[in-house]
Amino acid sequence: MKNFFKHKMRNKSPLEIVGIIIFGAIAIAGLAILFGFVIMWLWNWLMPEIFGLTTLTYWQAVGLFILLKLLVGGCGRGGRKNSCKDYKQKRKDKYKTDFSKWEHYDQYWKEEGDELYNKYLEKRFNQSNSNESKSEEQ
Repeated sequence: MKNFFKHKMRNKSPLEIVGIIIFGAIAIAGLAILFGFVIMWLWNWLMPEIFGLTTLTYWQAVGLFILLKLLVGGCGRGGRKNSCKDYKQKRKDKYKTDFSKWEHYDQYWKEEGDELYNKYLEKRFNQSNSNESKSEEQ
């Protein structure tokens, strides 16, 4: 994982990285606030009229969201014993990637990448031309 972050952040200054972190924190906080207001609005619009329930404040809506997430949401999959544990392990195994090979990527691309890419384009271009000429003959 260390090599992945090193690869992704190689051209970024420390100021840019701090900016990305701050922006991410603000975005997460904004979404949390938005979820609270959406739940409050939907509850106050539907539930009192349909079921005769009282209206919610913002913090009650946030609490309701957290409670429902704990009771129903879990880890995204339910119904089995240890489902969270199994689900997390399967995800971890599924997306496990060996980033240690990425350290050679830039050197490979400089040495062979352009040449191999141009050969691929030539082959692709020649195939499309031969297919066009065959269709014109018929």
